[in-house]
Amino acid sequence: MSEDTKNTVVENEYGADQIQILEGLEAVRKRPGMYIGTTASRGLHHLVYEIVDNAVDEALAGFCDTIDVTINEDNSITVIDNGRGIPVGINHKAGIPAVEVVFTILHAGGKFGGGGYKVSGGLHGVGASVVNALSEWLEVEICHEGRIYKQRYERGKVCYALKEIGTCDPKKTGTKISFLPDKQIFTETTIFDFDILKRRLREMAFLTKGLRIILRDSRTEEEILKEKEKEKQQLGELLQRAEEDTEEENQEEDSEETREKAAGQRKQRVMEFYYEGGIKEFVTYLNKSKAPLYEEILYFEGSKNNVYVEVAFQHNDSYNESVFSFVNNINTPEGGTHLIGFRNAMTKTFNDYARSSKLLKDSEPNLSGEDIREGLTAIVSVKIEDPQFEGQTKQKLGNSEARNAVDSIVSEQLTYYLEQNPTVAKTICEKSILAQRAREAARKARDLTRRKTALDGMALPGKLADCSDNDPKNCEIYIVEGDSAGGSAKTARSRATQAILPLRGKILNVEKARLDKIYANAEIKAMITAFGTGIHEDFDITKLRYDKIILMTDADVDGAHISTLLLTFLYRFMPDLIKEGHVYLAKPPLFKLEKNKKVWYAYSPEELDRILQEVGRDQNNKIQRYKGLGEMDAEQLWETTMDPERRILLRVNYDEEMESEIDLTFTTLMGDKVEPRREFIEENARFVKNLDI
Repeated sequence: MSEDTKNTVVENEYGADQIQILEGLEAVRKRPGMYIGTTASRGLHHLVYEIVDNAVDEALAGFCDTIDVTINEDNSITVIDNGRGIPVGINHKAGIPAVEVVFTILHAGGKFGGGGYKVSGGLHGVGASVVNALSEWLEVEICHEGRIYKQRYERGKVCYALKEIGTCDPKKTGTKISFLPDKQIFTETTIFDFDILKRRLREMAFLTKGLRIILRDSRTEEEILKEKEKEKQQLGELLQRAEEDTEEENQEEDSEETREKAAGQRKQRVMEFYYEGGIKEFVTYLNKSKAPLYEEILYFEGSKNNVYVEVAFQHNDSYNESVFSFVNNINTPEGGTHLIGFRNAMTKTFNDYARSSKLLKDSEPNLSGEDIREGLTAIVSVKIEDPQFEGQTKQKLGNSEARNAVDSIVSEQLTYYLEQNPTVAKTICEKSILAQRAREAARKARDLTRRKTALDGMALPGKLADCSDNDPKNCEIYIVEGDSAGGSAKTARSRATQAILPLRGKILNVEKARLDKIYANAEIKAMITAFGTGIHEDFDITKLRYDKIILMTDADVDGAHISTLLLTFLYRFMPDLIKEGHVYLAKPPLFKLEKNKKVWYAYSPEELDRILQEVGRDQNNKIQRYKGLGEMDAEQLWETTMDPERRILLRVNYDEEMESEIDLTFTTLMGDKVEPRREFIEENARFVKNLDI
């Protein structure tokens, strides 16, 4: 961070009295979901982000350049930073050391008007106290003025008063925090996933140029697998006793390993993230599976009205817009005023240039913002003293000064850049003009479809076997691979609440197609019409005709490919269906076991093995391996895959904290570049089970 930037983001002294108290801590353990969203895997990893966020705030203030995160052998976490260290002096309002206030009192921190930070991302104090409350134990060590201080807590309670445990170099400052998540709270899992942490920490490093973040994993793979198997077995026993439906997360995974190092006799995994280029390198990373239209990453920065603005972008030959916005390093998936400012600046500046350079004729309409942003990968990052977010979820920025600052800085610097780089300017404008023509063709196709519907009254596709219930909350639609499986599903279904839409073959890969081609695809048109919401700019979730959209494909390579094509379409053109939890994957069984006229179904080889242990491995066991839905008759399909009382559905979750990584995963899997896809497959092949080729 430049010296000028430092001056805009930090003022005043950061001492014991800058830690202000707002309220107590007692509700956290009782209602953890209110503070971390969920006590499943996502909430578990959120604990790490809260602690790291506080260290990143020290970096934003110009006092920290290295953060070290370690997953220890016992699955505890240690985070070390070289910032100023949490103050150890007595907070006069509380009468206890400031560090104890931070870890034991909710809404206590240096970010509530006390002058500790001018710019902050995490809720310093909120995060620390919540992590403490939800941990079996937490220890904090602080280096301050040549002394080392330590305090320990168990389930949020102080074990002993803050004490001095040694000395250190007077020039050395910083904080070391170790904690073990409480299994009483995180009953589903307490096993940290290295790849999940890696993706989030990489993003943090991109957004804070010059900050070095190191991630270490001291566990062996054997230890991780052993703990996961133990948890899986415990969970299986609970589910069996309860005889309840199960829904599992479908989690996008990426194990792209940059700058990986091996260290220690335990084969400790170590990854280091350091990006001097900051968000410019972020754009390069996100575009690695795409073909850029020009070599340079356009980068603009500046400050206006106490708002520090950074923007980086580059166009590629794809047809999708990938723009990600951040405020004080917090992802804002719903955008806000900073994103509005960026889009306004882009639209106005490119139209002005296209007109002045005669690339657009006087008789032609202006380029729309969508035309200009086709194939755009961009990062919009602002640092602001007092961010105002709309709603409780911090997903949309509301500060008007952010819009004005981004608009002004991008407009001025982009205008100058286009004048100095006419070749790049022409390339972008020509792609935008092609996008404009395709958008007009798509509009005509869409209008024609609407007129036909109004004239012939056939609003729903002919192949759709709709359900009779008119309340969308009670209804679900199965998207089924092939006419054969579609026929079985139509026979098996509950006609009141279950609709069936069979698809013929593989749908269009929308990652490689413009909107006009998408509207021309018969299978996609059938889905759009059946769902009722429209797509893209016409999307309206209030018109959704089914509460659940269930993708039901064969458990083989082709089935997985079809599911991925369908998910790509939904992610690119109906993302709110995923975000609001309407999209599921059906999970048909892999095996059928018959013995003495009794039948068991197994959904994995491990489950089959457990069943065989119970019933005995006799020669008269009849085991059938299902390779496709077509091998099941209607009765079997209902019993195993469609009966709401017995089926297993995998809900497709959208983790907005990993928004850029999700986008990259779809591009890698479905884009034109082969090499990134090959690397992805090679790195993830070891996670694949039960795959028939």
